[in-house]
Amino acid sequence: MTSVVQPDRPKRLSSALPDEANRLFAIGELAAEFGVTTRTIRFYESKGLIAPERRGVARAYNRRDRARLKLILRGKNLGFSLEAIAAYLKLYDADPSQMAQTQMLLTNIEQAIDDLQTKRADLDRTLKELKDIRAQCVEHLAKKSGRRPGHP
Repeated sequence: MTSVVQPDRPKRLSSALPDEANRLFAIGELAAEFGVTTRTIRFYESKGLIAPERRGVARAYNRRDRARLKLILRGKNLGFSLEAIAAYLKLYDADPSQMAQTQMLLTNIEQAIDDLQTKRADLDRTLKELKDIRAQCVEHLAKKSGRRPGHP
């Protein structure tokens, strides 16, 4: 009997120990879990942000790699650069107290909040200007056509 491989079901690598703390993950499994492509994960690996074990030609990701991937994706989602994320991960590894890491994160978050507030103010100003121009256009067209503004 021929077995059928189901492509939508990621392979699961199991470690020799049944302990969940020693569990290994396949690249497809992490990709499916985090909603990214395997290419994305390999990209982060090429940048040195994660370093899975090799089991022959397959990559075997441990819980640390999974946690780092989660931090990378969260950082990207919040708009942080790969350089900032790499610096954060380096501190994460080097500082068991996580004081330096937390201070760096706080500084980056405060800067991101300031940047977003500036962008929001710029958007609000642009929206107001566009609405003013729209009102002028409607009024001009109404005058030229003999209709009241806002009425077809």
